[in-house]
Amino acid sequence: MAAEWEHGATAHIEVDGKRLEYACWGPPPAQAPTIVMLHEGLGSVGLWRDFPAELAEHTGLGVMAYSRAGYGGSDPFELPRPLDYMTREATQVLGPVLDRFGIEDAILLGHSDGATICAIYAGSVSDMRVRGLVLIAPHFFTEPDGLAAIREAGRQYEEGDLRTRLERHHDNVDNAFRGWHDAWTDPKFAAWNVADVIDHWRIPVLAIQGLDDPYGTKLQIEEIDSRIYSPLETLLLPDCGHAPQKEKPEQTREAIAEFTARLIRLEREAVPVGR
Repeated sequence: MAAEWEHGATAHIEVDGKRLEYACWGPPPAQAPTIVMLHEGLGSVGLWRDFPAELAEHTGLGVMAYSRAGYGGSDPFELPRPLDYMTREATQVLGPVLDRFGIEDAILLGHSDGATICAIYAGSVSDMRVRGLVLIAPHFFTEPDGLAAIREAGRQYEEGDLRTRLERHHDNVDNAFRGWHDAWTDPKFAAWNVADVIDHWRIPVLAIQGLDDPYGTKLQIEEIDSRIYSPLETLLLPDCGHAPQKEKPEQTREAIAEFTARLIRLEREAVPVGR
């Protein structure tokens, strides 16, 4: 049975033994393609704020966002997270989530960790339902400055107000933070690299990167450009940090709307048959 699709309402589905929080906007999958949104390493459905509703309005597409286990109103995740947790999310959870909603035409949109999960899915799972990728601040390998920024986030969590700010958005705030922070700061994680998934993409990609992002640089986007075999569009935003959808919302939204419109138009064009 397909999960309920009620515009703007928060509900739960069960996938891989966990109750996952989700919300939907715009037309259901039977009526239009669906943008499936995967949040950042400390994100949730709620932390997307108004962006999903705005995307639904500007694209005319359905939008579905879910909180991964350990985040938002979803069930907690067993700690410590394995260092390949993004690969496991891609290969064990994302596909069943699409199944639960009966999604047959999907555009995967991810931010930070969520972008990496989308990238891994597209490069590891043969799924014809996925028509394109929108990757906001993706990570394919670690960078020293990014790891230093994560360690600083850990200090702010322990000594500053980061924990207080996050607990408004997560039922299990320590589970959310520790699952992310402790994996990325594990000494073994410095060697983490999943860039080879790019070699297997065969769908159009839009990659968006803030040029002042403390967690990653345009080297991540350059890695895509050097390896990709499918169409690539990029948006590099000056004076923008880790969250273009919050810091440069109009430019980010417009780029996504134009990308999805072109993607759908190409999908619907009749392919001429040779005489």
